[in-house]
Amino acid sequence: MERRESHLYTIARWRRCFYTVVRTRDELRGFHPLQASVMMRHLRVVFQRYRLSTIHPVQEVIMLRVLLTVMLLVMPFGLVSCDKAYLATMEKMGYAKRDILSTRVKSARDAQEDAKKDIQSTLEQFGKVVSYEGGDLEATYKKLNGELETSEDSAAAVRKKIADVESVADALFSEWEEELGQYSSADLRRKSQAKLTQTKSRYRDMLAAMKRAEQRIEPVLKPLRDQVLYLKHNLNARALAAIKGELLKVDAQVDQLVKDMNRSIAEADKFIQSMEKESD
Repeated sequence: MERRESHLYTIARWRRCFYTVVRTRDELRGFHPLQASVMMRHLRVVFQRYRLSTIHPVQEVIMLRVLLTVMLLVMPFGLVSCDKAYLATMEKMGYAKRDILSTRVKSARDAQEDAKKDIQSTLEQFGKVVSYEGGDLEATYKKLNGELETSEDSAAAVRKKIADVESVADALFSEWEEELGQYSSADLRRKSQAKLTQTKSRYRDMLAAMKRAEQRIEPVLKPLRDQVLYLKHNLNARALAAIKGELLKVDAQVDQLVKDMNRSIAEADKFIQSMEKESD
């Protein structure tokens, strides 16, 4: 009997720890693959140590979650050096910084496209809730809440992708400027300097458009977040009537956001095309 209970206890420990690692993996999706793999490796070491200990499974899960939280808090201080190590490794494998920059710009562009669609979908669902005319209101609200959570995730992805673009761009331009002093030919140095200036100018225009669009996201999500939170405990006709005015305000903000995102996506496409043209 004691052996059976011990066996069941061990299974429970493994199951709880497995779910903890899965949740940890999900939380690391916003990090660079190299950064995420390092963090997961450390967590697996801790996991192996913990499973041999005698602490209660619940305490075990709590400790792992606390460890993850601490790592997420200190991680930003090592992001720059970690990304530099990643870029250096990629260059040794034959991937130039300008190619990585082009890839990251594409990724940021796609993230903005996804965010645009997700926010539009959230607004559409918000409109359905506000204009409720019968049916399962609880189910409609839950769908709205899910759409909002998806939009929140998309917004976080946009911010992360833009930061990734800035990181590799800074490294590329710093390296480029340092290499200007290595030319023995004044003519080649001038040509390289002119190309650097031109690339920087295009990059600044693109980055400004990206950040302008990204800054429009929070003013859109904030009122949606408030209304969804309010409706959580007020799913009735009176509450819905009270928030109908917000729909028009948010709708206007989303229209402006979509325009800015379309401009940003167009600027990203122009930058990508110029980078690819120069590589030919």
